[in-house]
Amino acid sequence: MNTVTIPKKLAAGGDLVVVSRAEYESLKARVIPEYTPTATERRMIARARTRMQKNRAAGKLLTLDELKRKLASRN
Repeated sequence: MNTVTIPKKLAAGGDLVVVSRAEYESLKARVIPEYTPTATERRMIARARTRMQKNRAAGKLLTLDELKRKLASRN
């Protein structure tokens, strides 16, 4: 039998649950199903990434800060 020491900080919150790895994986699989794109979707994603990189290099994309400033100035 292995001994596990749980830090007091973690145990003090009262929200500690211990389950086996198999049970955890089973729960995780039911809650967050894994998505695998089809070959067509992977090609579309690759094309979109390429287009985005070209637009970024050409200076056609805004940074998040620039977008916030432009939206704020519209009011």
